[in-house]
Amino acid sequence: MTLLPLGGDPVAGEGARVVRADDGRAFAVFVVDGSYVVTDPLCPHNRGPLAEGRVDGGVVRCPWHWYRFDLATGECRTQPALRLGVYPVLRRDDGWVADVGDEPVAMSMSERLRAHARGELP
Repeated sequence: MTLLPLGGDPVAGEGARVVRADDGRAFAVFVVDGSYVVTDPLCPHNRGPLAEGRVDGGVVRCPWHWYRFDLATGECRTQPALRLGVYPVLRRDDGWVADVGDEPVAMSMSERLRAHARGELP
């Protein structure tokens, strides 16, 4: 389990930002209804920067092609086959953290090529 520090209490109106875990993975951090929401940073449709998207009613809209994602569930409201990764946020003594799972296992070159062909990697 990798815990990603988010800082102190969320501030209403705080803009979205991208943060990186120690292992190099990036995540988008939003403040929705006074709570942190942590997601994958890129749109699963065409890898647009979601932290630059507009948030309205708990839904983020990708700035590139306007695909909309529910920030509570990760469900895509534009194309149901797509899903955005959403990570649990926990309160700790020293602030808020997101549980972003374990560091990914290194892939061989052939595994990377197959994942790229499936559209799972850039």
